[in-house]
Amino acid sequence: MGFSTKERFENLKCCVIIPTFNNCQSLENVIVGVLKQTSHLIVVNDGSTDETANILKKFPEIYLIDFEKNKGKGKALKVGFKRAISLGFKHAITIDSDGQHNPEEIPLFLDEIEKDQGAIIIGTRDLSLENIPQNSGFANRLSNWCFNFFTDISLTDTQSGYRAYPLDVMKRIRFISGKYEFELEVLVRAAWKKASLRTIPINVYYPPKEERITHFRPFKDFLRISILNSIFFTWTILYIMPFRLLRKINKKNFSEFIKDNFTKSKDSNIKIVISVSFGIFMGIVPIWGYQLITAIALAYLFRLNKPIVIVAANVSITPILPLILYLSYLTGGLVLGKTSVRITSLAGASFHSIKNNLFQYIVGSFVFAFALSIATGLIVFFLLKIFRKKTGMVN
Repeated sequence: MGFSTKERFENLKCCVIIPTFNNCQSLENVIVGVLKQTSHLIVVNDGSTDETANILKKFPEIYLIDFEKNKGKGKALKVGFKRAISLGFKHAITIDSDGQHNPEEIPLFLDEIEKDQGAIIIGTRDLSLENIPQNSGFANRLSNWCFNFFTDISLTDTQSGYRAYPLDVMKRIRFISGKYEFELEVLVRAAWKKASLRTIPINVYYPPKEERITHFRPFKDFLRISILNSIFFTWTILYIMPFRLLRKINKKNFSEFIKDNFTKSKDSNIKIVISVSFGIFMGIVPIWGYQLITAIALAYLFRLNKPIVIVAANVSITPILPLILYLSYLTGGLVLGKTSVRITSLAGASFHSIKNNLFQYIVGSFVFAFALSIATGLIVFFLLKIFRKKTGMVN
């Protein structure tokens, strides 16, 4: 005989969290619907100024958190997670208080939690329905695209508030946002932590336009979302994408990378050579901290082979960096006609040791970068002529 829904909540140590702000018209029905499923309910009253407080007095059995002033949905959820953890819960299902979500679908989330207790489960809405506001559909598509760029994972509804969270995962992440943008941040940060993400289809109810209540502030909230996306974009370009590519190379092994991007690539020999040379050049020029982001941006702009550019730009990885610095400095001495070179060994090559001769190093790094990129490009060109001819590839 199967367990009841309330028994499943007990077995999974699961609760429900409702963040609410000025949704007195629908809040009571949502609470009643949830209490039919479980008594483990946390409501975070995010500084509501309507009749919310009076409605909440009808439910003394719930765990209530009251904010004197509105702090934002993200803050409400984070405080709700903290309370759930302190009460000994391992999972939390979040549901909005505006009546869009059906509490009767809560067992669907329990099904998925039982399959994977470490996963974040997202209830995905069908946003193609006729009554869905156009701005909601556009915002969700933009959010989905950003999430895919940041994580290389495709989701169809990254803005849905109907979710289940493993609280152990939430404890391990330090979030930086506190309002609407939190629900994108939590997915991105969880994906970067290698947490499992699962989706289930859910129904959604949007009331007629004249009855809808929204607390989204177009300018302020869009600005906050844009700032968060800018931070994630920079981190993705500088750190996530290079390591994501290197992991892929490791998984597929180096020979597969060579086959896909060189010998059996659809790109012409010239494009491959330029990609290699450009990557080498960008990996050496002295714009530390901006080498990869600049290389990737220009690779997109000039339609180069991006994986090749990223790999080639890693020529200045830590074990090789002292050699790069040393040879750049020596090259600068030759170009400027200096007969004495203060750094006489590779061991002496460091940022500290060349700071007094910075101009020599900068000049030398550009010349050395250009020379090495040309030399590498020529070697790659002749190798492509040999090996692509054998495999039947043409320019």
